[in-house]
Amino acid sequence: MPLVCMGLSHNTAPVDVRERHAFPAAVVGEALVALRDYEAVREALMLQTCGRLEIYAELDDYEHGVGQIREFLGNFRHGGVADMDSYMYTLLGSQAVDHLLRVSTGLDSMLIGEADILHQVKDAFVQGQRARTVGTSLHALFREAINAGKAARTHTAIGAESTSIATAAANLALAHLDGRRDACVAVVGAGKMASLVARRLKSAGCSDILVVNRSEARARTVVAAIGTGRTVALPAIVDALAAADIVVTSTGASTFVLTVDGVAAAMRARPGRHLFIVDIAVPRDCEPAVAELANVDVVDVDGLRDVVDVTLERRREAIPLVEEIIAEHAARFRAWYRGRAAAPAISALVEEAEALRESELERLFARCPDMTERERMLITGMSLTIVSRLLHGPIATIRDDAVR
Repeated sequence: MPLVCMGLSHNTAPVDVRERHAFPAAVVGEALVALRDYEAVREALMLQTCGRLEIYAELDDYEHGVGQIREFLGNFRHGGVADMDSYMYTLLGSQAVDHLLRVSTGLDSMLIGEADILHQVKDAFVQGQRARTVGTSLHALFREAINAGKAARTHTAIGAESTSIATAAANLALAHLDGRRDACVAVVGAGKMASLVARRLKSAGCSDILVVNRSEARARTVVAAIGTGRTVALPAIVDALAAADIVVTSTGASTFVLTVDGVAAAMRARPGRHLFIVDIAVPRDCEPAVAELANVDVVDVDGLRDVVDVTLERRREAIPLVEEIIAEHAARFRAWYRGRAAAPAISALVEEAEALRESELERLFARCPDMTERERMLITGMSLTIVSRLLHGPIATIRDDAVR
């Protein structure tokens, strides 16, 4: 099974490494096309979230294919992959299949069973289809992974409650408000994660919410959806920071949105007041040195695991059931893949047997021209039965060999 998963995640790499190797959303399609052009790469797909960057591919050959993916990472990211060596994992064949199923069901997430990962797997699949880098194998694998994720959330408690990175960030912000619902909260960004944060804050009773975004139209959409809040254009972010008690930021920017100079200017405008920033973006929105400013605390996406008290006992209890679902879907995919691998040999054998059968029938009918149409039909039917029974054993052997 020449399938591979290469990548790094929150389990192996800190956020500064993950952000250094993140692909901007705008270039993912272009990157996939470039990767597919490597001769050993038959199909390719990229799964990128705040917690992971993974490349799934079907290869002509493991050794050359893995080498070419590494070469691609070095060429496309311009920074090489030398610093990834101690963080990157390479999973081959069944390991790659099992890993993707664990990802899609939420077992490999920062927060077990987080709600967003299945949508992110779907989005990665759609991106690969749009780039036309997904073929038969990855199509079947990701459909199986998506179905496994749906089954896990439908039939187990792995998705109990609404814990996700976005809700964890909002809950952390609410905890620092210490019951104050009149405080000002700035949400930087207007994408899905930022929208979820704003919705959670509003549902908890916060009414003074500033939605800061480069596009004010998108910010207004978020405000309209949650039914409260004000919009702020990104150039006025210093004013928003000066007014806010809490900041939660999640944009897709490739450069820092909250810079040292900007935050320092905001702090000068609010002497003696504390500012708490939760940054769930990867790459990070907040420049690391901001955390060194007086009266400023910063928690990044990795820090959520350590500082947020999330009750996940029901989800942990569901893990054995989810692992059964994973095993079932993994077995289904492997059976499909083995059948696909054996299909050319089986097809060739059947074609050869059929050609021989038809040839012998033609010779027989030519030597016995007085046969009735019924006699010819009976003999033809008997020949089909004999060939089918004779081929049953060899076809089963070919399929068994494909299993091994």
